[in-house]
Amino acid sequence: MQHGVLRAGLSIFISIFLVTLFLYWKDGLFQVKQWFQRDVLKSIDMWNWGYIGKGILIALIVGTVAVAMVYFLFYEQFKRIWHRQKIARMFISNRFIEKESYKTESSWGLSDKVVTKTKITYFPRAYYQIKKGFIYIRIALDMSRFQKRFLELGEELENGLFCDLVEREIEENFICFKFLYDVRKNRISINDVVVKNGSIKLMKHINWKFDNLPHMLISGGTGGGKTYFILTMIDALLKSGADLRILDPKNADLADLETVMPERTVFSKKDGIMMTLRKSVEGMLKRSEEMKQMPNYKTGENYAYVGLSPVFIVFDEYVAFMEMLDHKEKIQALEYMKQLVMLGRQAGYFIILASQRPDAKYLADGIRDQFNFRVALGKNSETGYGMMFGDTDKTFVHKSIKGRGYADTGTSVISEFYTPLVPKGYDFIKQIGHVAQGRVSGATAVANGSD
Repeated sequence: MQHGVLRAGLSIFISIFLVTLFLYWKDGLFQVKQWFQRDVLKSIDMWNWGYIGKGILIALIVGTVAVAMVYFLFYEQFKRIWHRQKIARMFISNRFIEKESYKTESSWGLSDKVVTKTKITYFPRAYYQIKKGFIYIRIALDMSRFQKRFLELGEELENGLFCDLVEREIEENFICFKFLYDVRKNRISINDVVVKNGSIKLMKHINWKFDNLPHMLISGGTGGGKTYFILTMIDALLKSGADLRILDPKNADLADLETVMPERTVFSKKDGIMMTLRKSVEGMLKRSEEMKQMPNYKTGENYAYVGLSPVFIVFDEYVAFMEMLDHKEKIQALEYMKQLVMLGRQAGYFIILASQRPDAKYLADGIRDQFNFRVALGKNSETGYGMMFGDTDKTFVHKSIKGRGYADTGTSVISEFYTPLVPKGYDFIKQIGHVAQGRVSGATAVANGSD
């Protein structure tokens, strides 16, 4: 399979080449017996070489065009052959094979001549499959001396096949790598971002299941698309009926939502932010107690089981806020954050935390480990990626595409990520204000007893 593409191309070319020659020379081919007559062979210089050469040239052109057309028309099939070829070459170049030498008699009729040849006694057993847009590569764990290396091939396969590793799983007798080819095709529009059953859809193949994997950590510098991503989630969460608290200590884009959001839900001043964190902790602890008193409460179930709505605390520029505080205030803010991330899931309190750089000193005491969904947008340094994802062998590549980055969706596998597309001219303030006003009107109607 190491020459699969070449063989496939030659098979097509030779077949078309011969068919074209036959069609062009068919009149002469029907008189093939005359070719071997002595007079014809003697007068070879009298042959119509222009006619013969023209036929060969036409056949060459037709064969080449046919290969090109097959390549473009059946690109997916070509891609599969190409991938299998690269995998086979990887096994060979890394010497994941075993050979042995043996002696045999020469095949050229010299019975007294003995030659030494080699044969392959071991070649890795691997399977390639495409299913529902994903590429699955399974390599047999056969207890060979290469088995440990097989377990570590995820990054090499990812870079070599230009795919994105989304999952690695050990099955019975196999290590299975799951890849996504051309991740950008799975980018969705802001209109497709929906919240349902404790999950928010962010790409065709990626959902943030906040009920199971609470709290999101976002990093990204200027121009990376961080603000639009946060606003997109705010829009979707509001439509779902969730309660939101928005904190923007830099008084930037998110702070503008104060003009359209319900009163006392958007804060940009230090005192208001600290108050929100304190009241969120108090509300969370109070809700936990009240849940246990509800008639439909069941041990092990969460807020949604008893019919409560989730509460999201969207905290932008978290590190910048911490830098504003004195020592005592920092300790108090960290304590609030720690309680929210440690105890929030059951009661339905979730944090979306954003910063240009998630400085470890402000996410200490196990706080960072509780952020199960992590997104790094735009260009980050190696240190920045390390702060987000910890030690990893992932090769990070920067592309000048707004809203593009990397994400760990809770599987400890870092994959390429694209935020939902926002149409040019989309007015977040107007749209979010419309949703917020609709909720206020609905609540008022219910309070007044109207339908």
